[in-house]
Amino acid sequence: MPFVTRQLAALSTAIILFASSGSDALAQKKYDAGATDAEIKIGNIMPYSGPASAYGIIGRTMSAYFRMINDNGGINGRKINFISYDDGYSPPKTVEQARKLVESDEVFLIFASLGTATNAAIQKYMNTMRVPQIFVSTGASRFGDPEHFPWTIGWQPTYRAEARIYASYILTNHPNAKVGVLYQNDDFGKDYIQGLKDGLGEKFDKTVIVSAPYDVGTPTVDSEVVAIRTAKPDVFINIATPKYAAQAIRKVAELDWHPIHIMTNVSNSIGGVIKPAGVKNAEGILTALYNMDVTDPQWDSYPGMQRFRAFLAKYYPEADKSDAGTIAAYNLSTGLVEVLKECGDNLTRENVMKVAANLDFEVETLRPGIRVKTSPTDFYPIEQMRMSRFNGEHWEGFGPVIDSHIDQVALSTK
Repeated sequence: MPFVTRQLAALSTAIILFASSGSDALAQKKYDAGATDAEIKIGNIMPYSGPASAYGIIGRTMSAYFRMINDNGGINGRKINFISYDDGYSPPKTVEQARKLVESDEVFLIFASLGTATNAAIQKYMNTMRVPQIFVSTGASRFGDPEHFPWTIGWQPTYRAEARIYASYILTNHPNAKVGVLYQNDDFGKDYIQGLKDGLGEKFDKTVIVSAPYDVGTPTVDSEVVAIRTAKPDVFINIATPKYAAQAIRKVAELDWHPIHIMTNVSNSIGGVIKPAGVKNAEGILTALYNMDVTDPQWDSYPGMQRFRAFLAKYYPEADKSDAGTIAAYNLSTGLVEVLKECGDNLTRENVMKVAANLDFEVETLRPGIRVKTSPTDFYPIEQMRMSRFNGEHWEGFGPVIDSHIDQVALSTK
């Protein structure tokens, strides 16, 4: 073969090999809108204003967390562009912000937006657009329905399951007690009511002798608490978001009423609820927990808690160190980072949901024994909790870690 011909043949072979290797490299990286070699756009919606503004600390902690992640090189070399908007805890505003994030900002996914009614308002939209609505910050059972909403997945134990734990506690420890319930008049509150019905069964009608709903935006729940007190129940179940939960605690104290007081997990923040309500007024209140209590010294020696506190000190030093919202946000963000790391260079929305549907890991600032685990038919990542009592300083756990799982058959009856 003449020299020139040989050279041309070798050059052709090199070009083919280069093109082949180049196409292989390109094939290894897959992107949807919001993801590139350089960054991943993450959308979020929080009530920084309005009746649930106490939760705003969650969004601010997440922003700080992703600054830390970026300072340490990002996720698989990509920086996180965290875009968080205020919806004032108003569903119509949530819809507006979700459309802005997806259609204008072109985020890769929407992460940990807060609220039951607010997430419900965008659930169909997110699934129609095929954009992940991942780790929603609500325990409503409707957000774990992969058959009908495959692009939506929860994070925390469901409200319905949590209420079943409270029903079990009442039946075991106070089987003849009469119960009064304060609840928010939307899917958030009604999920707890359904859980109490699940747990109390045929005893529900005889056990729950009074219930008082309140609407979001009402100035106070004082009159509702007074109405419940008038019926003289032995157990008071406080199903309210932070502002109203604190009001209820204060009113119970003003009435010199001393029921067995059970309060929803979403209002367990010592900084955001207990202190505003009056620490003395809150002594003895019961709840169920899955996150470590940021005020409890028993966790001081745990490496995870030490890392969490070092993060707060550096990236969010002005945060209220006693507010449970900080560690809730930290754990949620840790979960998202785990998912994105696992996605590697396949940053398609479909792959995100595939990874989110096959989780099995621990977060070092969840309570010991609690594991994040999902499957393609189980979109409830955390299903374990432990009963706890406020002792005047922090939440003190008692009894075993309880699996709060509700199977899909039970949920389908909701």
